[in-house]
Amino acid sequence: MKRITPWILAAVLLSLPLSGSGFQLNLNKIGGILQKARQAGSEVSTAQEERIGAGIAANLLGAAPLVRDPALQRYVNDVGRWLTLHTSRPDLPWRFGVLDTGDINAFAAPGGYVFITRGLLLRLHSEAELAGVLAHEIAHVLKKHHLRAIEKNARMGILADVLHVAAQDNRHNESLQKVIGAGTELYARGLDKDDEYQADRMGVVIAARAGYDPFALPAVLQTLEKINPHDSAFALMFKTHPTAENRLRALNATMGERLDRYGRQTEGAARFVRHVHPR
Repeated sequence: MKRITPWILAAVLLSLPLSGSGFQLNLNKIGGILQKARQAGSEVSTAQEERIGAGIAANLLGAAPLVRDPALQRYVNDVGRWLTLHTSRPDLPWRFGVLDTGDINAFAAPGGYVFITRGLLLRLHSEAELAGVLAHEIAHVLKKHHLRAIEKNARMGILADVLHVAAQDNRHNESLQKVIGAGTELYARGLDKDDEYQADRMGVVIAARAGYDPFALPAVLQTLEKINPHDSAFALMFKTHPTAENRLRALNATMGERLDRYGRQTEGAARFVRHVHPR
């Protein structure tokens, strides 16, 4: 896809410059930082989590800018922020965006950054399905899966001074940029399968709490299941996530009949079509 310079919404959304390839370091160093923080009885603060996430989000926007449609971006933000009001972290500065790429995927970054690609959005059929996808990504942020994954992949012998990340307010310092680069690498590797399954389980609950049909996320997985895994637009999601079939099986075992009474909640198909497929 031909790269388009991110437009003004991107500038408002993110306050950090794009990180170059020099920051694409291995996970061991930043993992050591996080391990040292835990050993010291502390964790990366919410403010630091937000700065790390902003830098990672900037890297994602460097690969694919936001769709130039303010009305569509507002709509996705409205749906996403409504969902976050029904979570344990409603006060994070949540930001949602549609990336201008035909790839089929969705991403989250620490601190409340959530993106869905145009390619995936156009394959959805209702606002409830959009809510299911966003709720899955919101769950990754709630459980801090990306920060935990960096820590888990680290080797104990490689440590860095945690003060460079956990105590400094300078958002342009070198250690913070290394964190951002290392975090960005996770999008090519993927999270643990257990993290993805947990995000599915939490996602249907968040959607139900917000008044949406929780079975919309399984409907999205059924759509993904029909896509040829060799389709280049689907390649990254197929590589970094459990198969749709396995995710459906796991969700079915979890949901059973427990959420049946929420199955008639909002679908929002007409509203979705009006915003995503305007004539």
